[in-house]
Amino acid sequence: MMSERGVDLEELKAEQGLAEADDFDFVCHLAFGRKPATRRERAAKARRRDVFDKYGDQARAVLDALFEKYDADGIYEIEDLNVLKLKPFAQMGKPSKFVGFFGGKVAYLQAVKELENALYADEEAAL
Repeated sequence: MMSERGVDLEELKAEQGLAEADDFDFVCHLAFGRKPATRRERAAKARRRDVFDKYGDQARAVLDALFEKYDADGIYEIEDLNVLKLKPFAQMGKPSKFVGFFGGKVAYLQAVKELENALYADEEAAL
């Protein structure tokens, strides 16, 4: 990670007025001059994809909350299973309850991977 090398990505983004930019987009902006997308823009675009239609209402509610977490805090937050212990999840129940909506931990982690893929779906062609 960049922080291990003494680079504070959040500080750099703030200095350039791009605090809401996704980390990936910001790095691409620095490296290639691409206009960075905000996390909100990425989340809105990914939500329009139909990859989450296969999940039930409760699982989609969890995915929606993960989109909100991504929008507020970035991708690293949602990759950690401990996110289910934070707000708004902590107010809604236990992590095992949410994982159960997907059919277990493995299926939950697969859904998070699908969410990440939806967030970054168009990037391979753009680079």
